Amino acid sequence: MKVNVVNKKDLTADQEEVLERFMDFQDAMIEKDFEKLNEIICDNYTLTHMSGKTQTKEEFIDEIMDGTLNYYKSTIDNPDIVILDDNKAVFKADVTLDAKVYGIKGTWTLHSKQTMEKIDGKWHISKWDN
Repeated sequence: MKVNVVNKKDLTADQEEVLERFMDFQDAMIEKDFEKLNEIICDNYTLTHMSGKTQTKEEFIDEIMDGTLNYYKSTIDNPDIVILDDNKAVFKADVTLDAKVYGIKGTWTLHSKQTMEKIDGKWHISKWDN
């Protein structure tokens, strides 16, 4: 399995839904699934890399698709999910990615925080801070 979850606490149904959606997102990054990435990521999405570089949805997906960003495996450790209201949640976890990023291959653990919004009954990622 390319996306694993470790140290998972008991989650409510809503929290489980958010976790599943984040796992789908990680899988889409690994599989370079343009359609799924485009669906899961909000149009106003921003990603802040460990380096401080910020990317838009289009820039992020383009770099996955052209091989600048290559993800091979993801381990989500100790997911902490706070449902703020019916349409907003915050997902925090240590996410360890086996990747080749900008030509450098390695394994990085990101102390990640995703803001997620529910649109048309499905969770979408609107912001990723590392």
